[in-house]
Amino acid sequence: MKIGVLTGGGDCPGLNPVIRAVVRASLKLGHECIGLRHGWKGAMENITMPLDRDAVSGILPRGGTILGTSRTNPYKVEGGEQKVLETLEANGIEALIPIGGEDTLGVAVKLHKAGVKVVGVPKTIDNDLPGTDFTFGFDTAINVAMESIDRIHTTADSHSRVLVVEVMGRHAGWIAWYAGVAGGGDVILVPEHPFSVEEVCERVKRRHDTGKNFSIVVVSEGAKVATNEERDEDGSYVLSSMKKDAFGHVMLGGVAKVLAEEIEDRLGFETRHTVLGHIQRGGTPTAFDRVLGTRYGVRAAELVHEGRFGRMVALQGNKVVDIDIAQISDKIKELDPDLYKVAEYFAD
Repeated sequence: MKIGVLTGGGDCPGLNPVIRAVVRASLKLGHECIGLRHGWKGAMENITMPLDRDAVSGILPRGGTILGTSRTNPYKVEGGEQKVLETLEANGIEALIPIGGEDTLGVAVKLHKAGVKVVGVPKTIDNDLPGTDFTFGFDTAINVAMESIDRIHTTADSHSRVLVVEVMGRHAGWIAWYAGVAGGGDVILVPEHPFSVEEVCERVKRRHDTGKNFSIVVVSEGAKVATNEERDEDGSYVLSSMKKDAFGHVMLGGVAKVLAEEIEDRLGFETRHTVLGHIQRGGTPTAFDRVLGTRYGVRAAELVHEGRFGRMVALQGNKVVDIDIAQISDKIKELDPDLYKVAEYFAD
């Protein structure tokens, strides 16, 4: 059987270990792999590359993806689905392993309904996909963010400043919470809990009133400002632009800058902001992400070999299992409320 492999959406540490594992396991099981370049763009435009043992040799520690990626959505392109089907037929691809997040796998769900034999691999540094405890890339991202917060502590202390650190996390605050707690953040703001600027300022002021000369605020890019005191509404994003990507998502960013300006204006404390941005996606994956990606890739190849399609690999406890791929579109996996409570003990 010839298996197509693609990576879609944002790049993520651990993608290459997944690709390597899919190829190595597939070869052992008697199958052949072919790469579709640049995500669904390559699937529509028939841009391919061979995926043999030599192609994946030495890629385990590499960040990014040797296949390339994009945020292309075939269902936003006229005839996009048919173009994908034609590419699969032209290359003799009998099964497809897409590696991606909610958008990439959302396309896979639609293609599966159209008759494509699909096995999905969940990928996002945000760790917000349902059905799996962890996604690869998340561990690398939080370690990069934690190290950055560690470094920011020393300059904040030296200059007696408030520093606001913006991390990724569109809909869920997993990165902000894990990196913020591990890095000793004084205030952690996540999308699940719309924040009040007044309350943030009060917390910072209380720290300074007790003799602390600096504060670290860690905020998700998708954190929202509360629209009323009861916070019984979703709140509103803080945006630097109103642009949207191919899947209709507003391009976030700007909350750290706005919040830093508000803190300085209201309290008079010198305040700076730092946006970690794509540095969280880059570089070599951690051991955890290399191992998890490898386990995911092997299991995905096994599912193809077993003829079990319409499935997605997932980590539950310490076991790699498979679930219905349609679960990917059910809802976002939000930060556990009990975890958020832990951070509250360190708010002052």
